[in-house]
Formats: sequence, C-alpha cells, structure tokens
Amino acid sequence: MENFSRLAAHVRTELSKVIVGQADVVDQLLLVVACGGHALIEGVPGLGKTLAAKSLARICGLQFQRVQCTPDLMPADITGTNVFRLADSSFQLHQGPVFTEILLVDEINRTPPRTQSALLEAMEERQVTIDGVRYPLPRNFTVLAIQNPIEFEGTYPLPEAQLDRFLFKIRIAYPSEEEEQSILVRYETGFDARRWEEVPLATAEEGLLNAARAEIEQVHIEPTLLPYLVSIVRRTRDWPAVALGASPRAAVGLLYVSRALAAMDGRDYLLPDDVKGAALPVLRHRIVLKPEAEIEGLLPDNVLQQIVASVEIPKSRT
Repeated sequence: MENFSRLAAHVRTELSKVIVGQADVVDQLLLVVACGGHALIEGVPGLGKTLAAKSLARICGLQFQRVQCTPDLMPADITGTNVFRLADSSFQLHQGPVFTEILLVDEINRTPPRTQSALLEAMEERQVTIDGVRYPLPRNFTVLAIQNPIEFEGTYPLPEAQLDRFLFKIRIAYPSEEEEQSILVRYETGFDARRWEEVPLATAEEGLLNAARAEIEQVHIEPTLLPYLVSIVRRTRDWPAVALGASPRAAVGLLYVSRALAAMDGRDYLLPDDVKGAALPVLRHRIVLKPEAEIEGLLPDNVLQQIVASVEIPKSRT
C-alpha cells in the first residue's frame, strides 16, 4: 500500500510550488480525483481555486477544461452540439468542454437551472446525450465546481439533487498571516499565477493514479466499522437541528472516501479516524438545517461535529 501515499507526497510537493499552505484542500482535491467523484469548492475570489485545479490536472497528467458560468450560458455550451457540414451535407459533433478529464465549472451558481441540469447526467453517468445519441466521457472525468459563498444576487442555488452528486464540498479559507506574507514574497521574486505554465511542475509517474485507485479497493473494513459509519449517516436524519439528512449515496461516498484516506496513509485497513476525517467534507452539503438552527448561528460543520461525537466509537476485535 504505497502507490497512493507516493502520489499524495508527489502532489503535495509539486503543488507547494504554486499554492502556499491549504494542505487540507490539496489532499481533498486529490481524494476527489482518486475516488472518481466531483467536488463543490466554496471560497471567496482570489484564494487560488482555479490555480490549484489547473495545477493538479497538470501534475496528474490529466486533460483540463474550464467553463465560466454566466446567466446566459446554454446547455449546449457545456455539452457541445451537432454542426452541419456543407461539404458532405452531414452533421458533425462539436464537442463541448465537458469532454475532458478535469472540468472546472467557475461560479456554477450563476448559471440557470436548465444549464446546471446538463451536468447531472455527466456527473452521475459519465456520459452526455446530444440529439438522442449518448457519448461516453473519459474514465477520469471529474467536475470541480466553484461558488462564491457571499454572493446571492443574480445566482441560482443548486438543488439538493445536484448537491448530492458532489462527493465533497471543499471550503477554502483565507490564508494565515505568515502564508499571505509568503505569497507576497513569491510574487516579489518573480512568480506570477498568470504564467503558471512556466513553473516546472513534474508529472506523476504514468499509471500511478490508477494504481492508487486499485489500492483503495484493497482497504479492509472491519465488520464493526460499517455500523459505526451507517450510524453517523442515519443520525443526520433525526438530529434535532437537521431538517433534511444525508442520503444512502452519502453513506456510500463516506465509505469510499474513508477507505481512500486509509490508502493515502499507506494502510490496508480502516480506522474510525478515517471515517471522522471524511465526515465533514462528504456530508456538509448533504444536510439542510432547520431555520431555528440557522437563526442560532449553527453551521452544518458544527452540527456534524456534534453528530460524530455522539456516535460511540466501536472497539476493535483484535
């Protein structure tokens, strides 16, 4: 069980050349790609979200495309459309940006629901349907969607059905004072995010990502840990402050990410700490708080921390 830990060490080293700090965010982005899921990234402008996504794709040797969402963006702008060719009087598919491996959807909540729904089929089934014909997407297809947490005017909140398709919700906070000073030092010595292609980032060994995914499947789960994991998910459905709890899809995602955390740590067995580490990013966007809880100032992370703490940790049989 060394391929995933090697990949993680390589990604951390290379991303540190362009991203200062944000260690948890780097790990979570890699986990999303390794698990074959999708992530909703939330943070104010200027924190390096786009830079991190582009750099991760480059380091992992994956294709990258970016979509800037606007209120007039149409589904065909994402999926593509058939174009008539006068030369032979036939239609030819003009592929949209969705035909890639890493798709960065910038300000996803600024595009209308009709266009947001165009991503549902792609995210869930890894295919798109254009004029009744289904086209498969690459195996490594991953959506990294960005939204600003403080802008509400001119936005369209994502429906719960689409939120549930995201494996992770990643929150990016402001850097610390020391980290922000380090950013300025880099720019003062010549670094420029607009010329990130000039930064010598080393691509991971060919096949290392697939080997890391294979290791996730090999992680052993002790029988007592499955009820523990299920108890956390089910408790979100009857917790006093929660109006809508997590779905069975959330339980599957929590299981898979917990195993990925174990593999990233070089272990072939699951620990309760792996489940705890995966709980917040996997569940925070899948629960809806009651109005009275929001009035009290509670956040999904606060409630989830209470729920996880309330579930008894199982004892190992060994």
